[in-house]
Amino acid sequence: HSKPVSAQSATCRVIVHLDLDCFYAQVEMIRNPELRDKPLGVQQKYIVVTCNYEARRLGVKKLMSVKDAKEKCPALILVNGEDLTPYREMSYKVTELLGEFCPLVERLGFDENFVDITAIVEKRLNQLEQSGCPRICVSGHIYNHQAINLHDARHVRLVIGSQIAEEFREAIYERLGLTGCAGVASNKLLSKLVSGTFKPNQQTVLLPESCQELLRSLDHIQKVPGIGYKTSKRLEALGVRNVCDLQAFPSAVLEKELSTSVARRIQKLSYGEDDSPVTPSGPPQSFSDEDSFKKCSSEGDVKEKIEELLPNLLDRVRRDGRQPHTMRLTIRQFSSTDKWFSRESRQCPVPPHLLHKFGKGKTRSIISPLVDLLMKLFRKMIDVAQPFHLTLLSVCFSNLKDLPSSKKGSIGFYLKQMSPPSGSGKRVRVSWKILKTEVEDVSQGEGSASWNQSCKRTGTTKTRKLSEEKESATKPAGIPDSPFPLSPGGIDQEVFRELPEDIQKEII
Repeated sequence: HSKPVSAQSATCRVIVHLDLDCFYAQVEMIRNPELRDKPLGVQQKYIVVTCNYEARRLGVKKLMSVKDAKEKCPALILVNGEDLTPYREMSYKVTELLGEFCPLVERLGFDENFVDITAIVEKRLNQLEQSGCPRICVSGHIYNHQAINLHDARHVRLVIGSQIAEEFREAIYERLGLTGCAGVASNKLLSKLVSGTFKPNQQTVLLPESCQELLRSLDHIQKVPGIGYKTSKRLEALGVRNVCDLQAFPSAVLEKELSTSVARRIQKLSYGEDDSPVTPSGPPQSFSDEDSFKKCSSEGDVKEKIEELLPNLLDRVRRDGRQPHTMRLTIRQFSSTDKWFSRESRQCPVPPHLLHKFGKGKTRSIISPLVDLLMKLFRKMIDVAQPFHLTLLSVCFSNLKDLPSSKKGSIGFYLKQMSPPSGSGKRVRVSWKILKTEVEDVSQGEGSASWNQSCKRTGTTKTRKLSEEKESATKPAGIPDSPFPLSPGGIDQEVFRELPEDIQKEII
């Protein structure tokens, strides 16, 4: 092997896309090792959502009906996979493990992650040069069996990237027992496309010269990540069915039909150009759970299904430790013509009197009021006096915020135990909870005008933009017109004046 060129002679990102093999099935085999080497399917409702490779060799496919799968493979073992908790937990373990190697890890669903290893590659390349650059070899496959040119800095970086990808896969297997495929390329688009070339438990590196061949091998335009169902349908109407069609299509016409920004973006994708960064996912921005079914057509059934969704969802919120300030209900009505895009949503703020119950082991006590609120959202979308046919319900908690702290720098730190105003006959501990209780008097109960006004319709198209809570001007009788919602005896006035302005405003 010849000595590769300097790392400074060219710039090239190196992105790894990791895709775990038949993820749900692998998790089930880890939970129950007796299932290994047996045909296994994971069932949700009447569908086999995934299956292991033993089942696939016997003719079972993903998203096959349970009936058809059993006919293909009578020995198929089915495991109920409707509780996503074990898959979700394992998924986060994989992301956390990858984060030990590199900070730039982006989750994509439960079973996929992007990792930007450019900085690690540069460091190793420098180490190779300082050590006299010994022989380097590709780990895994090279797409299209292309020859490597060690005088091309892009090739060298991708070869080193393949070695790092193999280390990731080995660590995931040794520590978590999971196998997966990997793609190594110069951007997210190409790494995702190439990762599935060889399956299972293998990896492939894509050199720049093979990029166009990979893209043109896609049999449909929707196979390009970033081009969704609706856009692909509009492209088909224009006669664009594959990558070659899109590359050749006049840009001016495409911009007129799709808008300038969308047309330019998808044409760049058709050439394999993708400068989107790998964005660390961080903690989840929302918690949701859904249930799909053949038919739900009564208020009682809707309420029952919401009650079934909430306990597990609230448990996830509790373990996260943050408070959700917004709740959303999504429904899907049956449509013979628009199966995938007939969803509709409504959202509202979580009422203040329920907020403090999140995350404190009181989830059972809030299920009933939450169900009532979600049913109000449901009635804003469905006229229950008319027949309806739902095929999906989803509940989501979002707008997550950290719990109020009692450490210095927070409001709670500055509040202290004091006597209430004379004549009350009671002693209370003035705390953040008291502040919340004062607000609670404004919005307590289902009939609160302030909360009901916030449960506004968020739009009339299929998936609505989310609306935010609007403050009510309602003020209960007996609350003085002071600059804060407690009586003057409830806060040390000298301390209040010394508070930072933003905390003063928060108390006010």
